Amino acid sequence: MNTQGVLDQLLRAGQQVFAGGQGGGLSASQGALAGGALGVLLGNKKVRQYGGKALVYGGVAALGVLAYKAYGNWQARQPTAPRGEPRTLDRLPAAEAEVHSQAVLKALVAAAKADGHVDEQERALIEGEFSRLVPDADFASWLHTELQRPLDPAEVARAAQTEEMAAEMYLASVMVVDHAQFMERAYLDELARQLSLDMALKAELEAQAAR
Repeated sequence: MNTQGVLDQLLRAGQQVFAGGQGGGLSASQGALAGGALGVLLGNKKVRQYGGKALVYGGVAALGVLAYKAYGNWQARQPTAPRGEPRTLDRLPAAEAEVHSQAVLKALVAAAKADGHVDEQERALIEGEFSRLVPDADFASWLHTELQRPLDPAEVARAAQTEEMAAEMYLASVMVVDHAQFMERAYLDELARQLSLDMALKAELEAQAAR
């Protein structure tokens, strides 16, 4: 299951959805499919709101870069923070990047459900869009399971195997929720708690997402 490729197509689809152009290495058909899947998953309001962010335009690599910057800034300000090069998505070999990507996609699917807008009809639409984008039975089964799960920040957080992975999952979630909505803000705060994110790191990730 090439989750990294799926996630990269979704994030790069912003160039199709928002700029009206073709870029990021996607063909017109790939961009349309990925943009459609992203739109159905996140809802039109969210897509418009967050479409201009660097994450959407840069794909998986941009997510890693932003998480790396946030993590590095946090390390520099915290004397007791772990030292060493942060192992973020942009700096990992393929096998490890795949594990990180699956955790991030899991976080994205969960964040899309944070406002309660994903009903049975929308789940069917999301699965239909993804089945066209990714004709893979294993991925279809995985996505179906994730969409059917009750929203549980603790369950999402269990996918984080490292602090950097937790940071990437939280950063991706921050970029697709509506911070003005109480339910979504409450979900983010609980996710950060379940991920055991340091409050200063949480703030730095949110600052990177807002740029």
